This record gives sequence, C-alpha cells and structure tokens, in this order.
Amino acid sequence: MQTTLFKGTTVKLAGNAISVGDKAPVVSAVGTDLKAVFVGGAKDKIQLIITLPSLDTDICASETRRFNEDVNNLDICETTVISMDLPFASERFCTTSGIENLTVASDYIDKDVSRAYGVLMDDNALKGLSARAVFVVDRSGVIVYKEIVKEVTSEPNYEAALEAIKEAR
Repeated sequence: MQTTLFKGTTVKLAGNAISVGDKAPVVSAVGTDLKAVFVGGAKDKIQLIITLPSLDTDICASETRRFNEDVNNLDICETTVISMDLPFASERFCTTSGIENLTVASDYIDKDVSRAYGVLMDDNALKGLSARAVFVVDRSGVIVYKEIVKEVTSEPNYEAALEAIKEAR
C-alpha cells in the first residue's frame, strides 16, 4: 500500500500497486454522457490517464485546463481525466472551462479505476477520493510513466508526463 500526503498528513492508498513496466489494467469509468469510458490496455493511441480528487477544487481544475491545452496538438495521445465527481458536475465543468481536447470521466460508482491503479485514498478527510496521479500507457498497453503526486494539494510534473508521451511514440 502506497502513501501520499494531504497538507502534510499521511494518507494510505488502497488498490493494486502498479509500476512502470506493468500492463495497464483495462477498467471503465462513467463519461459525462453516462456511457462507459475505458482506459488501459492496448490501444491505437498512447494513453494519458490522470486521476484527481475533484474538478471542484482550484488545483484539480487548473490541472485539467493545463492538460487540455498541453494535449491540444498531440493527436498521438488519448487523454482521460478521472475524478469522483458526478458526471453531471463534470459535464458542467467541461462546458464552462472549454475542455475539448480530453475526456473527463467519473469513478464514483465502484471506484474501479482508482482501485486498479492503486490511487484510492483510504483514510483521512479525503477517504474515497482518487489521489492526484498521472499515468502514460504506450500503444501496447504498458505503463511507461507513473507519478503519484506526493502532496495531493500540489500539481503534477507536466513536463515529465508530456516528455513520456513523446518518448512513447
């Protein structure tokens, strides 16, 4: 079981601890249209899978907007942001924030994505939410980059994630 921090306090993470070099688990979340959105496994494009607690926080909103801009010119990449927000709230966020270059999905029902990728916060005030993490999965379905942000209130290393996408080409 891995850990992360929330304002300096340790938070345990539940689920499967996966690493760079592992096959990315194929799991689904709920899209803003209430249809299944699948992540992981082999696909025609490189996958950028981003988990975060809630789009209704400044840091999560900022991160999603930043990745939306960063992946705008990357037609080699399929980007999915997954939170525990209800699909209706996610859709409203995308509409008001101009999110058009990535998919936003919710893991609120069974928390399958968070468990499969080992990012489900299991204690503290944020229990039941996803930790802030970034995974890059190559076309063959192998994880080539992983970052679980040490302090959930901090942003990820955008440059490292984008470099991993370019290297996975």
